Amino acid sequence: MPQSVPSIPRRVARTLRTSLFAQVACALVLGVLVGRLWPDMGTAVQPLGDGFVRLIKAMIAPLVFCVVVAGITKAGDLKAFGRIGIKALIWFEVATTVALVVGLLAGNLVSPGTGMNVDPSKLDASAVDEKTGGGELPSTSEFILHSLPDSAIGAFAENSLLQVLVLSCLVGAALLHLGQKKVPAILPAIEQGQEIVFAIVGFIMKLAPLAVFGATAHLVGEYGLGALTTYGKLIGVCYAVALLFLVLLGVALKALTGLSLWKFVRYTREEMLLALGTASSEAVMPRMMQKLRQAGCRDDAVGLVLPTGYSFNLDGASIYLSVGTLFIAQAVGVDLSLGQQITVVLVLMLTSKGMAGVPGSAFLALSATASALGVIPAGAVALLLGVDRIMDAMRVATNLLGNCVAVFVVSRWEGALDTARARKVLAGEIAFVPEQDAPAETAQEPGSADEGAAGPKSLTPSASRSPLPAEPSSTARE
Repeated sequence: MPQSVPSIPRRVARTLRTSLFAQVACALVLGVLVGRLWPDMGTAVQPLGDGFVRLIKAMIAPLVFCVVVAGITKAGDLKAFGRIGIKALIWFEVATTVALVVGLLAGNLVSPGTGMNVDPSKLDASAVDEKTGGGELPSTSEFILHSLPDSAIGAFAENSLLQVLVLSCLVGAALLHLGQKKVPAILPAIEQGQEIVFAIVGFIMKLAPLAVFGATAHLVGEYGLGALTTYGKLIGVCYAVALLFLVLLGVALKALTGLSLWKFVRYTREEMLLALGTASSEAVMPRMMQKLRQAGCRDDAVGLVLPTGYSFNLDGASIYLSVGTLFIAQAVGVDLSLGQQITVVLVLMLTSKGMAGVPGSAFLALSATASALGVIPAGAVALLLGVDRIMDAMRVATNLLGNCVAVFVVSRWEGALDTARARKVLAGEIAFVPEQDAPAETAQEPGSADEGAAGPKSLTPSASRSPLPAEPSSTARE
């Protein structure tokens, strides 16, 4: 007898039960409806989104520590780790500079603020102070100093990724120096801790639909959809520039690694939708680390490049800042010369590096830029208060994809990318298995790694355990 085909309701129910992407998509639609029809209820369910992000953030610092330490010790070459860091910083600077320049070019071509004729004296500058809490961006020396921990416990308690990275590098270097004979049980313990963190992340991810519903309902309920018409031209320019920048990223990724950015977006569609719904790229960092590792990127490259990118590679924020600066100048009738626009790029290249984790950082960066130019009234920054939250989706998606592309490019540059495996994973030939659900000793699918790569990489941390070097001196990569 022919096998019966499930009815449409049953297939829909099964998809909702098994697909995180479908659950998050439905939660996003419900959040928009609730926020539009019952704004008060939308504001009331905000804690659902905030609570989810807090739970995920609690896991980021221990996860980064475990991945970086294990990556250094298994690679067995601290110099290679240093090269990865330098190459990552070079890529970050190039990418953010391109984002700033493309944003300025689009702002000049489209002129989103022209014709508004705003009187800056009538703007409430105190609203910007309320948004930023009276804070300011750190100077370059303060930023560097703050990245160095003054307390090992404090780095984890404050969830400071740069400080955790510094501690991780020191611990990894110490393990390589001491060698296998003196610390034989440390690396397995760290990897087991990593597996525990991934398991906890798996539990938390089951709450993702509730988080997206709460965050979306609050956003629509509090800000409404009116800003879409008031600032339509500015929103359109920012999103169009972000799309153009992602196309450029896709071309660079294809040229340098042979991989497709569109296929990567499909591969990470659940994480992308969750990041858009919660307006937080940190909410998906643990899962992105898993997916990048399973897509052929070596542990040490993922552990260093992705977290560092959250502070140094804010491509979406760079686009918003460059377009926003021109929008403000045009709205108040200030015509910026070429030299002043070059100054905008130089100032934003510095201020954008200190934005991560600072409340109202976009407004602080815009205020600093206005002060550096000396021709834009500081109070004019308040023009962007009504549209800032609507830009979150653009900033989050662009920042996140920019950092993931950086992992692939730097991994390929360093010979730490299994390109054959990456192609199979992105094509769907190898299914993603969350690490807490994968068999403990599952070997990786065979594939020819790039010349200089560290060889096949396992699906799980426990499958790729290798001993620490027996001697204190650095050893060559296996």
